Amino acid sequence: MKPTTVLKIFRYLVIVLALLIAGGWLAFVPSAQEPPYQFVSAWGKKGSGPGQFNDPTGIFVADGEVFVSDSRNGRIQVFDLDGRFKRQFGMPGNELGKLGRPMNLTIYGNELYVAEYFNDRVQVFGLDGTPKRIIGKTGGGPGEFNAPGGVAVAPNGDLFVADFYNQRIQQLKADGSFVRQWGTTGKIGIRAGQFNYPTDVALAPDGRLYVADGYNDRIQAFDSDGAFQRKWGGPFAMNIFGPFNGWFATVTGVTVDQSSNVFVADFYNHRIQKFSADREFLTSFGTKGQGPGQFNHAIAVAVTTDGMVFIADFGNNRIEKWMRDN
Repeated sequence: MKPTTVLKIFRYLVIVLALLIAGGWLAFVPSAQEPPYQFVSAWGKKGSGPGQFNDPTGIFVADGEVFVSDSRNGRIQVFDLDGRFKRQFGMPGNELGKLGRPMNLTIYGNELYVAEYFNDRVQVFGLDGTPKRIIGKTGGGPGEFNAPGGVAVAPNGDLFVADFYNQRIQQLKADGSFVRQWGTTGKIGIRAGQFNYPTDVALAPDGRLYVADGYNDRIQAFDSDGAFQRKWGGPFAMNIFGPFNGWFATVTGVTVDQSSNVFVADFYNHRIQKFSADREFLTSFGTKGQGPGQFNHAIAVAVTTDGMVFIADFGNNRIEKWMRDN
């Protein structure tokens, strides 16, 4: 074969490879459909005093108040929307009213639901901090937990709990009685409906359930009847992590706004990503660092009815507030 022919074949292969790479990029790395959000303010530093944190891990906003899981301090702190401290409740322990590494939060019916990682339970408080009841106990049976990471509550009072080490999502009645589960107890999997250390759950206005499938680096969605609908995060959502648009590097928090947009805490990518209800990538914001508008592991996210976004900035021991750039 003549050298010129070899050169032509080589060039052809290079062109084909380039086209394949470009096609793959377009298929698996979507472009943003919205402008990024803009940093507004931040508050907090490491410590145990009011307004200080030691590993903030969960956040929820309701009625003009920001509730934060101050994990290592074993308490919940409450602020106004500008970060002014209002009150706190809880202390380390396992009795009623005490907390063992509180994680992701939700509020329903004027009650705060706290997933307790160390105490293997969900504890319910009044919004003033009054302890109400405990749901669940340690174990792998129905209605039992092994390090729950997040909880959501349906309009009928049913609970959906991300049962971290049990590799499942449980649905329970308000009294803690078992309804059903997704995933096989204690078994890791990457197929649809299987989990790899699920960390959080969120319910959309239409009853759709979103699961932060933590170490599978993806989100899974189930309809209001519990049937699997879709999954996303990297190529084929098959436990492939990365820093690109629509990819994740450990998912630790998920929430849904009133328009059914999905906000995801992308922990090791130090950012928040936003998607439509149909998993279309919309935008992302945040970079790694300690400065304003940067994160040291964004672990949890909450959205207000008027579009303000609050993020628990785990490694920087602070809360950040962002607004959409209109």
